[in-house]
Amino acid sequence: MIVTVLVVFVGCSAWSVYYSFTNSGQLPSGKFVGFAQYERLFHTARFIGAAKNLAMYGVMALVFTMVIGFLLAVLMDQKIRFENTFRTILLYPFALSFIVTGLVWQWIMNPNYGIEKVLHDWGFTNLHFDLLNNGNTVIYGLVIAGLWQGTGFVMVLMLAGLRGVDEEIWKAARVDGIPTWRTYLQIVLPMMRGVIVTTLVIVGSGIVRLYDLVVALTQGGPGFASDVPAKYVYDYMFGRANLGQGLAASTVMLVTVAIILIPWAYLEFGPKKNK
Repeated sequence: MIVTVLVVFVGCSAWSVYYSFTNSGQLPSGKFVGFAQYERLFHTARFIGAAKNLAMYGVMALVFTMVIGFLLAVLMDQKIRFENTFRTILLYPFALSFIVTGLVWQWIMNPNYGIEKVLHDWGFTNLHFDLLNNGNTVIYGLVIAGLWQGTGFVMVLMLAGLRGVDEEIWKAARVDGIPTWRTYLQIVLPMMRGVIVTTLVIVGSGIVRLYDLVVALTQGGPGFASDVPAKYVYDYMFGRANLGQGLAASTVMLVTVAIILIPWAYLEFGPKKNK
């Protein structure tokens, strides 16, 4: 496993970073051009738009996934009947690939035979649910599909954290007359710090790598309204035979993921302060 990590992950990452500083076209080239690829990258309207789309999607997906996942976990923690059944139903979308999720929601949001068609058949002709064909709303369609798939996974992680809270803490809170909502916010959530940070890292790194959902759901359209950096990388490396530009964009993504992972690794595994 150590050899695999060093060769496949570290080695390939170093290879990608090195050739991002070259003028590689269809094949790798050793001609060093410095930061020319990065200067071009950050002056390309498509990449800037893709980064903005990812930032908008990431903020909404991260906030709503964490909030909804925690609320679902709280409901599940009430020892409800058929808990295993509900947990399986909510977690099932996570077992599907983003390709399947994208195709499913492409059908659901299609105005000709999706939710909009059903609403019109019921007489609500003034209501519209055509998110994917409008450049101003397509990002919200991506968020809805992403939430449908990822919220169940967050719920399971949060539920595991809630089940790890000592029952004596709940008893003490009830004796002191602390409202349930304050118990969750001021006592339980701080105790779940490790679970919350881990969940944020998993969800955040997945957001940075977003690609297959976009391809299956919108193909980056209409126009480039739902384009993301990962699709930019793929298009330049394999569609436009511009390896250097694609690797420059992938290096930027790698740095972004590192910015997320390194603080988490330090907080979780770094030196602990003596109390």
